Amino acid sequence: MDFGAQMKKLRTSQKLTQEQIAQKLNVSRQTISSWENNRNLPDLEMVVLIAQTFNISLDNLILGDTTMTDKLVKDGSEMKKIKWNLYFSITMIITGIISFLLFTLIGSTVDSNGYLQEPFFLVPIGYLFLLVGLIGGVTYLIRRFKRN
Repeated sequence: MDFGAQMKKLRTSQKLTQEQIAQKLNVSRQTISSWENNRNLPDLEMVVLIAQTFNISLDNLILGDTTMTDKLVKDGSEMKKIKWNLYFSITMIITGIISFLLFTLIGSTVDSNGYLQEPFFLVPIGYLFLLVGLIGGVTYLIRRFKRN
């Protein structure tokens, strides 16, 4: 049985309207309608809340519908990618900041021949890491808000 039919069966067995179940789940009536008509599927948090609301196991709610199972697997792997993107971005930004701090702490000196000695290479490296980190962070935010 697909998720929409399962949802409708659960709702009607408890003699609830779409509006009543929408209030219990804190979503709109249109959302319930779109689930029941298989136009959209809920995310994992909502599936858990639905199972708790109807007092049934997650197995009974989702395993009968391969579309729902595939969606939940896809959502899980997508979230893993998004989290790794965030960790990568934070690491790049911290590395960039450390490069600038090292440049400042090491400082510059003039040797006995009058040549300036400084770790100038740390400045472009720092900017590169900051830029990569910021691009990754913006990508994370776009993916995060696009998903919701």
